[in-house]
Amino acid sequence: MIRVLLADDQALVRGGFRALVDSEPDMTVVAEAATGDEAVARTLETLPDVVLMDVRMPGLDGLEATRRIVADPRAGGVHVVVVTTFELDEYVAEAIRGGASGFLVKDTEPADLVRAVRVAAAGDALLSPGVTRRLLARVADATRDVASPPGLDRLTAREHEVLVEVAGGWSNEEIARRLYLSESTVKTHVSRVMTKLGARDRAQLVVAAYEGGVVRPGWSG
Repeated sequence: MIRVLLADDQALVRGGFRALVDSEPDMTVVAEAATGDEAVARTLETLPDVVLMDVRMPGLDGLEATRRIVADPRAGGVHVVVVTTFELDEYVAEAIRGGASGFLVKDTEPADLVRAVRVAAAGDALLSPGVTRRLLARVADATRDVASPPGLDRLTAREHEVLVEVAGGWSNEEIARRLYLSESTVKTHVSRVMTKLGARDRAQLVVAAYEGGVVRPGWSG
């Protein structure tokens, strides 16, 4: 059962998300929060698999709430998905750098939201290729002076190749087809890259790829 926490200052939005999530046989809403402070507290109390986190909330905003959740060792298995009004909201890139596993737009189709919750819970890719490139290009622009992430020089040639594909937003299945590998082999390579780079999830791998110059803004995979 995928356990979900809803963090949004609008009760109507939370109600809509709750109805959708609770209608799925493999999902349940375990808590709700109307502020960032509540989101952090309730997350650490309930340790859900996925937090759907609004950006703009009174008091502590969703960005800082995400950072605090990700930084807490107790929340190691929690995946935060930022929910924003606009696809290229300037805050989304900051949220990804802060540890969010991905993002959704509020007007996303119900089926896509359900799928995103499942994908996030599994720790898989949540950003489509096109959105990934646009979003992480913004991250790269904001972090040009950031030191290259440690561990990049420890990657094998194949792991480096897989990291490039992950940075393109491709899923394990898609990477397997593109590199002529089995999906299980790709999964193993991704896991090893995450370990070597100290990445929490695939979104952080994409950030590391841009910060380390493995791929550049405008790159098309």
